[in-house]
Amino acid sequence: MKLTFTFACVLAALPLVSARADLSTNAEFRAQFFKLCDLEAIKVRDENNRVPFFVDSYAVRALCAAYDMTGDTNYLDACRDWSARMVADQEKMVPPGAYYMHYNRKPGETTNDWYAADSSSIGMAVLATAVRCQGAERKRFLDSATSFADLVVKNYVKPSGGVSDGLWHQSSDAWWCSSGLFGSFLFNLYPNTGDQDYLDTALHVTDWLNNLDLTKEQPFPLSQQGPAMIFYVLENYSAGWPYISQDQARKKAALAKVKWCFDWIGNLENKPIAERRWPPTNGWGMKGSGLPFHQYVFARYLPEDEKLAATGDEEMQRLAPLLFANGTPTLKQLMPIIQLPSFMLMSYAERLAPGAIYKSAKR
Repeated sequence: MKLTFTFACVLAALPLVSARADLSTNAEFRAQFFKLCDLEAIKVRDENNRVPFFVDSYAVRALCAAYDMTGDTNYLDACRDWSARMVADQEKMVPPGAYYMHYNRKPGETTNDWYAADSSSIGMAVLATAVRCQGAERKRFLDSATSFADLVVKNYVKPSGGVSDGLWHQSSDAWWCSSGLFGSFLFNLYPNTGDQDYLDTALHVTDWLNNLDLTKEQPFPLSQQGPAMIFYVLENYSAGWPYISQDQARKKAALAKVKWCFDWIGNLENKPIAERRWPPTNGWGMKGSGLPFHQYVFARYLPEDEKLAATGDEEMQRLAPLLFANGTPTLKQLMPIIQLPSFMLMSYAERLAPGAIYKSAKR
């Protein structure tokens, strides 16, 4: 698709962004977003692509938003092809309902680890695709999501409300990552099914996260994971806030957790990229490019916090040269840091099309 935009097109897009948005920034982000979308649409359709599916899932969700913004079926077709492969693999997985993650337990195998956390990310992308489809195709994708949900609810949601990470040899205890991601998945699934059990379970997960000390010693602690941990935990709150905020006691506890996370993000983003403990082009730091996504989400939910959208914009402007300093990158150039553009796409999508990432078939 063409990446030139007339002044009139930019003006038409303004209602989708914050009132604090600068016109030139919006145009800049929009051009960068679609450049990455065009590359990701190629990558997710490539069956020889060896990227773990949870990484692809964030690009797929952003491609769904790109389709909403443009009506360009190339974006939706890429999501449909990718989601169809997820479902075809799922139909052969043991246990039934599990998603193949592109590593560890393969379709048909009964050994090796399988993770509810990464599979929740996959499920959210399949669900996002379902929302944009019709008829039998939508039903197939939605049935896939509910099959995964029922597997985890039955076997891995603990009485405490926390969620263990499936068939993980290291631990069968409730864990921050699987809890945050599965809670987010259920908050997305509920408006597409109307199943109250999904919402109740998601809110119970939120209560567990509200009471979790994110700094305590635990598998893959904050001291190691840094922005990855914060991104995944906040997914639960960003997806669920319309429901979480309906109960004042729960909202108060959740708000304390959310604001703690944003304070942590502020401390990270206030440092020059070269001085950060978790560089955005390496390891766990690459997921940090998704943190502005949460800042943009909560700029809508907490309009009194005027800094959230602005600081998200500032971080995106710091990150963009890592990808675009020499013009539009190639997929080959992106592959060593592929999580950076995948998570960054989530931030672009929320900035340019607020709410599209969590769109449901009933909205």
